[in-house]
Order: sequence, then structure tokens, then C-alpha cells
Amino acid sequence: MKRSLIALLVFVALAVVVFLAPGHPVHAGSDANGPSLSVAASVDDATESNFKLMADFCVKKGGEVDVRLPYYNTNDDNESNWVRMAGQRTFCKFTSNDDGSRIHVLLTTLYTKAPTLAALAYYAKVPYSGSCRGNPGSCYCSQLGGTDLFGGINPNGGGWVQLSDPVDTVLEACIFPDMSTIDSWGLTYHQANITRGKNLNGVLRFKNPY
Repeated sequence: MKRSLIALLVFVALAVVVFLAPGHPVHAGSDANGPSLSVAASVDDATESNFKLMADFCVKKGGEVDVRLPYYNTNDDNESNWVRMAGQRTFCKFTSNDDGSRIHVLLTTLYTKAPTLAALAYYAKVPYSGSCRGNPGSCYCSQLGGTDLFGGINPNGGGWVQLSDPVDTVLEACIFPDMSTIDSWGLTYHQANITRGKNLNGVLRFKNPY
């Protein structure tokens, strides 16, 4: 079965071989859910200047706007030893009414109509290899070509922090080379057919091309 133009261009241009997972053929033809890459990019309005539109979209879809700050050394039990890094990121947090689980997706990743590596990773559901030791969520993120590591593999740790959040004080966010982001555990559970927070199919504006 032929692959669609969108999948081919994304995979070749970005050279992320891991997304070419077996068992997920992309149907060619006039699929309304799979716009061409050029069309999708031309209408992309997921920019900081449209923050209110993106925030309203998050809430409309049942999410909560979640602003987080990067911190290093979060494995230290004493929060006063955590090191605040520069910048911040705004996520949309979805919480399940059934089990209280959550999934965080970067606001721009949620709102864009253009393909992103994070969205493709979520949709592709590449099986977890289980070949690395340590945190499975972080391992799976690395397997997909993203990273949630602060300073590489080290005992200090780091993450995206919201001190007022007692559940996910430190978020492990899987950031891909195009800067698109979904939290590592959300991706890991989803490949095992377990939904955390909310199923992002039909929530992400970029539609599933598989």
C-alpha cells in the first residue's frame, strides 16, 4: 500500500527512522484527515502571538493551561537545592475523570495543524523496546528520538516544574528536534494501548495520518 505524501516528507526530511513502524500503513489518496505537508504548514497559526486562541482551544477540549519552569537537580529531596533554569513552557494538561491520570502536551503542539514529531510519535505507537535500564518513560522518549534529560544521564535529574502541583510537581516532557512536546509517560502508556488523561486522537489539530 502506498504511503501518503505527508508521512514520506516528514520521515525523509527529518530522518527519524523510528517512526517507520510496521503495522501502521498510511493510506494514499484524498484523505480529508491527512492534508499535505505544504498545506498544513501554510495554515499553521500555533504561534505565541495567538496564545489566547491556543489557551481557549485547550480549555474547550477539556484541558487546563499549565505553565511550567525548567529546573535542574530535581532529584534532590530539598527543593531549595533545585536550580531554576531560563525560560518557561506552556502545556495543556488533560486529567481523566475516571482514574485521575494526566497527559501534558505543549500548547503549540496541541494547536498546530502542521505535522510534528511529537504528534507522529503519539499516533505511531512504536512498541517500547525495553532495551535500556532506568526510567521506562525516559527510555521510550530516547528511543523515539526525543529527550527529557537535563544534562544527559546523571543522578541530579531535572524537569518542567510547577511547585503548586502536588501530583506532577516535576514533569518529564519528551522534547523532539522540532521542539514539539508530549510528556514521556503519556507516550509510553499510549504505545501500550493505555490512555492517560485523555486520548489525543481528535484533540490534536494535526490529524492522525496512519
